[in-house]
Amino acid sequence: MTQVMKGVRVIEVAQFVFVPAAGAVLADWGADVIKVEHPVRGDAQRGARSIGGMTFDPVANPMIQHPNRGKRSIGIDISTAEGQQLIYDLARDADVFLTNYLPAARQKLKIDVEHIRAVNPDIIYARGSGYGDKGPDRDRGGYDMTAFWIHSGVADAMTPQEFDVPLQMGIGGMGDSMSGMNLAGGIAAALFHRSQTGEPTEVDVSLLSSAMWMSGMVIAPYLHGGGMMRIGIPKTGGAAVNPFMGHFQTSDGRVISLFIMVPDHYIRDTFEHLGLPEAASDPRFADAKGLAKHSEEVSKLIIGAFAAQTFDYWREHLKTMKGQWAAAQSLLDLGADEQAIANDAFLEIAPIDGSAPVRVVRSPVQFDHAAVDTPRAPEHSEHTETVLLELGLDWDRIASLKASGAIA
Repeated sequence: MTQVMKGVRVIEVAQFVFVPAAGAVLADWGADVIKVEHPVRGDAQRGARSIGGMTFDPVANPMIQHPNRGKRSIGIDISTAEGQQLIYDLARDADVFLTNYLPAARQKLKIDVEHIRAVNPDIIYARGSGYGDKGPDRDRGGYDMTAFWIHSGVADAMTPQEFDVPLQMGIGGMGDSMSGMNLAGGIAAALFHRSQTGEPTEVDVSLLSSAMWMSGMVIAPYLHGGGMMRIGIPKTGGAAVNPFMGHFQTSDGRVISLFIMVPDHYIRDTFEHLGLPEAASDPRFADAKGLAKHSEEVSKLIIGAFAAQTFDYWREHLKTMKGQWAAAQSLLDLGADEQAIANDAFLEIAPIDGSAPVRVVRSPVQFDHAAVDTPRAPEHSEHTETVLLELGLDWDRIASLKASGAIA
């Protein structure tokens, strides 16, 4: 793949998923991302090794590989004066400083924008946060479960109105990964702006702003019209206003979803693919108005048609249908999905210990149709000596820093 960020150096002082995910995308694109971790504890995300009842070996932990592949790790205690000086030394020749530390922590550790710009006035300073770098919640920490899912209204919108409390977020790190992609894009734009004008910028993305952008297509009309829609508990069958939109069960209990939002040009073809030639010729169902008027009857016909064949039959048979449809899949199903595989959705990363490869999802942007090939995530503080030698420190100085606890 064309390494569009080759030659760009990023200093990442961040933990968990959101902001490290931005660093992982930049590394995918060819940037040299140096991940700064505490010399003893490392990134707190390294302690998260369980999900869905599974526990992973720390060396082959997919939850570390997703937001940290392709980086180098250096262990620095930035609460010490020596550690802070090393951060400044790293930042002096870097293009981007990337962090998710809260304002008070940035000031206490002397890594806020004024500290970093004092040693490198041209650096792009990028922040990821829960709620943004302005306003009354500027100092609040947040995870995607709180800032992205609950506070943003997304959980409310996704919860059936019959429920008393919002749904839990069923995909861990969903808001983090999306926001990380947004932040990587913002950094790319800032680098382009600097290349054109010579002006460095600050970049901010929050979990809240990402969720609101994701929902912007409905937030805007809700605010404009003063109304709001809530979904109900999903049921088998088509929508009352359009029976060509809905979920339909197959004979083996799986689900095919139709979403033919503008049905007029697809009516005959859809009915014929569903084995309903009589309906295709019925004048009552000849246009969208007719479908809406007779939606209950049409829905029953479609329910019966799908129930007569298996899930695999419909997945193959509907490939020639002109209208829009999808086979309902689990996240696990995606591992064998031919379309995902054809578009290079997965990347195999070899752990340092030679154990079985870890299969992770590639970042979604491709250049020249080429799949990104990113090395594994670094072990905690794996590249400390290498990076410090690149800075010009000799071995005596490195040994002294280790003895003092400033580095790992």
